[in-house]
Amino acid sequence: MKIRRTHGQATVLTVVFLTVLLGMAALVLDVGSWYRAKRAAQSTADAAALAGAQALPYDTGSANTLALQYAGKNGGGLSGSDITISKGTGANDTIKVHVRGNANGVFAKLFGVDRVSVGATATARSSLMQSAQFVAPIGVNIKHPKLKGTPGCPCFGAGNMTTLPLGKNGAPGSFDLLNIDGSKGGTGGQTIADWILHGYSGYLPLGSYLSNPGAKWNDNPIQTALLQRKGTDLLFPVYDTLTGQGSNAVYHVVGWVGFHLTDFAAQGSTGSITGYFTEVRWDGIESTSSDGTSPDLGARVVKLVD
Repeated sequence: MKIRRTHGQATVLTVVFLTVLLGMAALVLDVGSWYRAKRAAQSTADAAALAGAQALPYDTGSANTLALQYAGKNGGGLSGSDITISKGTGANDTIKVHVRGNANGVFAKLFGVDRVSVGATATARSSLMQSAQFVAPIGVNIKHPKLKGTPGCPCFGAGNMTTLPLGKNGAPGSFDLLNIDGSKGGTGGQTIADWILHGYSGYLPLGSYLSNPGAKWNDNPIQTALLQRKGTDLLFPVYDTLTGQGSNAVYHVVGWVGFHLTDFAAQGSTGSITGYFTEVRWDGIESTSSDGTSPDLGARVVKLVD
């Protein structure tokens, strides 16, 4: 009887299996590396889109520049031809970027794959806010000369210094303070001070808000809060009508505006705050349509969109 020797066959099979195993391990390692490169490209695209949207819709040139700058700081791969600015809910409010790059192969080179192309797309929008967070309770009349009271306004920046009156504003018992928490009646000075210092924590929609009656500008907590906010931006509700009186007076809020506070002189039932209106990017819930009912007062929310 002849005995067949299989030692040579086992060696061949072992080599084949080891080759396949090494190839699979190499593929797994390289695919993981390519995936990380893809994630990095997506992070770069997100950062570039969000940066560019900061300048929209007012300055498309700056939007392109910002997107390119942020992409350059976060890995590159973005060129001017890969940036598109378009209409979302309003003209020139949306920016889309596409980042391109290559991910090198390591073990995959054994199989002739030197590199693979990776890319990522991100879209960001600068929208008016239907609801805003961290709002301070000081109301601003939309007819203010630096908003809608002068042709060509709203007018922003330090070159447009102005004052906001803090006093009797047309409704008996009203002193430009709103009950932004939806309550009725007087709110204590400490609560008002906290709203000035930190802003109201909830999201406030456009609509009607009751007046916070009484002259409270010389309350020590309010004075302290105003002093601490000097040199910073606050977000104020903007109203078009004020009806009723006392605790039943109603401010009809139609928008939001940023205000850079530089000084104040508020005592009792009179006073004012000094500063200038400023364009701000704020925390809020974006408007989903542009129906022309909400005035554009420079306060917007910037977010990534699908």
